Amino acid sequence: MTDEQAYTVVGGRGTMTVFEIYIKTTPERLWEAITSEEMRARYSFGVGTASEWTQGSKYKSEVPGVVDIASGENLEVDPPRRLVQSFDALWSDEVKSEGTTRVTWEIVPVGTSCQLRVTHDQLNEDANSELFGGWPMILSGLKTLLETGEDLDTPASLRYSGATGA
Repeated sequence: MTDEQAYTVVGGRGTMTVFEIYIKTTPERLWEAITSEEMRARYSFGVGTASEWTQGSKYKSEVPGVVDIASGENLEVDPPRRLVQSFDALWSDEVKSEGTTRVTWEIVPVGTSCQLRVTHDQLNEDANSELFGGWPMILSGLKTLLETGEDLDTPASLRYSGATGA
């Protein structure tokens, strides 16, 4: 992590990464893109996230039969402003060993656009960069989808697109 990405909270487990972008969309449309399993798969490596999206409900990010990416609990749900989730990475033994972290999505209207801040915190001080390294691609895909209606077509963004578990 660079100094710009990492901050340490007194008491140990408190390293975090913060990503902030601006998207020409409404808070409601941005919330829909974050919470819709189908839309999420279009900008998140082909991986959908399913949940009831209520406080205390569970969620799972996966390509069924192909790969489990993450699971956790929706700790705070305040549509269309704020979503706080526990995050257990599942895609490899290395990331599983990192334990539970937290992801906070914050949406702030700015004129006819929105500021989206994603904070991934409660990371170990020497956290595996795979835990937070995908955020720039995911958020670029989200911005592209909402502003153009098209999918980002970089190889990484399409990693599991079209994959099925037979």
